[in-house]
Amino acid sequence: MLCPSAECQPARHPPSPAVLLSLTLLLPWAAGSALNCHMTCVCASNIVSCSRTNLTVVPVGLPQYTAVLDLSYNSITRLRAEWTTVKLAKLHSLLLSHNGLTFISTEAFLYVRQLRHLDLSSNALRQLDEYIFEPLEQLEVLLLYNNHISQIDRSAFSGLVSLQKLYLSQNQVARFPLELVKEKTRLEQLILLDVSSNRIKVLPIQELQALPAWIKNGLFFHNNSLPCSCELYSLVAQWHLRHLSSAVDYKDDHTCSLPGLQKATVNIFDLNRDYLNCSSVKAADQEAYLGQTLVLNCDTRQRDMAKTWMRPGNMPVPPDGNESVVVLKDGNLQISPVVLEDSGIYACFATGQVLNETIYVSVRVHNFTLAAGHDSMNTAYTTLVGCLASVVLVLVYLYLTPCRCFCCPGCCRAKAHREDSVHSSALSSTPSHGEPSGRAGLARHVAFIDPKELQGQNGKVSPGAAGEQCEPEDRRDGNRRKTSDAESVSSVCSDTPIVV
Repeated sequence: MLCPSAECQPARHPPSPAVLLSLTLLLPWAAGSALNCHMTCVCASNIVSCSRTNLTVVPVGLPQYTAVLDLSYNSITRLRAEWTTVKLAKLHSLLLSHNGLTFISTEAFLYVRQLRHLDLSSNALRQLDEYIFEPLEQLEVLLLYNNHISQIDRSAFSGLVSLQKLYLSQNQVARFPLELVKEKTRLEQLILLDVSSNRIKVLPIQELQALPAWIKNGLFFHNNSLPCSCELYSLVAQWHLRHLSSAVDYKDDHTCSLPGLQKATVNIFDLNRDYLNCSSVKAADQEAYLGQTLVLNCDTRQRDMAKTWMRPGNMPVPPDGNESVVVLKDGNLQISPVVLEDSGIYACFATGQVLNETIYVSVRVHNFTLAAGHDSMNTAYTTLVGCLASVVLVLVYLYLTPCRCFCCPGCCRAKAHREDSVHSSALSSTPSHGEPSGRAGLARHVAFIDPKELQGQNGKVSPGAAGEQCEPEDRRDGNRRKTSDAESVSSVCSDTPIVV
């Protein structure tokens, strides 16, 4: 028989508090679990700390007055858009380190726009999507170190107009994010960018060298896979010469890989001595010309410092300046027009909230105007061209001008010893019998002989006389034949030259 009345049903007793407590400890927090400031989290005034409580999701019901929320050392792997359903207008610090985060929604920060400090370090993030941090216009510090980030969208940090410090070290970044520090695209308030201990292989050296000192002072790129070069050494050595923190504080960690098969890792500061024999870096003088407008830059390591100048000879520059020396609004010193007396060492004294700094600038003024310098170069160039042209003309005259003695240099030398009575001519086609084989060939000798000196019968020239006049070089060798046969054509000398 069925018993529909309540008396027939077994009695139901609520679970004891001990059972509830054990279930709470054994079971992980379910999605949407309410904040419990007594059992799991610690709530002190406007601080909510739920660190190391085995959370898998962010608890709901966070007080709207929360200013600091610590969720570090949990198991929150995904930060969805609905992690908070109410606006936390006073929240300025969110700590999510050591959670194994792999995903962050692009709408995750819509209700926490007033954040100034965001810690996402020591997680498992692999990429940063576009405009992911755009709502955080008040953010000043962003910690992303010790993740697995290899892909960063160029617009990932867009909108972070107040960001001052960005930590990206100990990731897998392969490209230096130059857009974050370069003129016209950089984050205006950024004073620290840490990309150390990544996989960067190419460094934009020229662009980094042109940055102001207050940016370079907080630019850390040590412990990367950079190839060794003298340009890299010059960059780091100049930063060290200026006592920039990025080069001084981590001097032993600035390394590079030598070219070649060994790929040995060495310290960059040793490239000028032991390895690549790079030139040592020294402070360079700033050069100027007469009448030029010169601007001396007080390139300080801290931004927005109060600056005063001292001229050579320890002469202070008044704030309002004078006719030729003026302190500009940005603290730089303008000299116009430059005169020879402006040479020397200038000192800029900068004072700030954190440090005081003195910067020395050496100026060397040339004793001529810039236009005169160009004219001098043009004159020197013209003179050099004229000299070269003269040399060419002399060579042409010496070696390319026709000479009647070209075929018989000996005749020209012998002619100097002849008397003025030489008028006759004789041509000989018979080669010298005593000539070496290398000079064998057709030899033509031309000589002019006075008829009175000719002796013979019936108008014939004496063979001995004719031979001696036509072959003067044969006299140098006594063994050579001085004359040829009387009937030979080569031995006949007359007033009319005979060409054979």
